[in-house]
Amino acid sequence: MIKKSRIEKRLKIKTRIQKKIRGTTELPRLTVYRSLHHMYAQIVDDSQSKTLVASSTLTPNLRDEVKKLKGNKEIAKRVGIEIAKKAIEKKIQQVVFDRNGYAYHGIVKSLADGAREAGLKF
Repeated sequence: MIKKSRIEKRLKIKTRIQKKIRGTTELPRLTVYRSLHHMYAQIVDDSQSKTLVASSTLTPNLRDEVKKLKGNKEIAKRVGIEIAKKAIEKKIQQVVFDRNGYAYHGIVKSLADGAREAGLKF
């Protein structure tokens, strides 16, 4: 029996989620990606294959702010707030949340809470 790596397990979960969750023009998809050092979030319209809004810890207006924060949960929450503000500016009120194969726990949950706190509904 071959043991699967963490990445292979996550990719299997991700494909299972993608079968169920699709972003449309009326209800786009908020997807999350986390790397070892950074957190990324984007709102995608899958019907047009287009990214509507994106935010991460590398965006210029967040980069300086993130350096002052302590803890990954606080940083993820700030990214969630930022993506929600950008979405509301583009008149996107409601989205479908795609956790991208990650457990809804820790920094992924913190990002979702930050987006909800800023007024995004999902």
